[in-house]
Amino acid sequence: MPSSAFVTGDFKVFDAKGFQPRMAEIRSRVRPKLEALGKSLAPALSRSLGGEVFAHVARHARRTVNPPDDTWVAFSPDARGYKKHCHFKVAVSRHCVRFLFEVGPEHADKKRWAAAWKKNAPKIAPVLRRVKSLAWFKNEHDEELAAPLADLTPEGISELADELTRTRDGQLVIGRATPADEAARWTEAAYRAAALETFRALAPLYRLR
Repeated sequence: MPSSAFVTGDFKVFDAKGFQPRMAEIRSRVRPKLEALGKSLAPALSRSLGGEVFAHVARHARRTVNPPDDTWVAFSPDARGYKKHCHFKVAVSRHCVRFLFEVGPEHADKKRWAAAWKKNAPKIAPVLRRVKSLAWFKNEHDEELAAPLADLTPEGISELADELTRTRDGQLVIGRATPADEAARWTEAAYRAAALETFRALAPLYRLR
């Protein structure tokens, strides 16, 4: 099995110009590592969440012209896909690795999930605010965080659920980012530990019903 640790050259694949050249680099360098990371994390994440999760590595099948600025492995309770469900994600882009929890634009019932989040936020938000480095991202592809959770009030965190229903493409993305120059020095064990630490902290969001 290939290493699941990303090195400096893996981040530089996003410098490749053009759709085909960049996709070729992603397929040869980054995707095998994401697949290895998925196989490594899925069993531990399943145990932590109390239910089976499946790893899904991005294929970028809808793209034909514009090269992707990031790529990822996502984890969801559905073997067929992840976009209609709350999911976790390890995403790699030019300048960072992100460990994320997402309720995406294609979630099957965003209004219901947003209501559940607002109902439970008084209990969950204070806990999340104390977790080091957790932040809100406006978009799943953003490298820059919108706001650290520690800088938001519990009420402000509760109101993030409104991002889901404000527009048709609304989404909620929470997690942490590690700069590429730091992540390039990590071992496989360090990637695994960072992912599981983040996902376990965000597990209450995954369990919301």
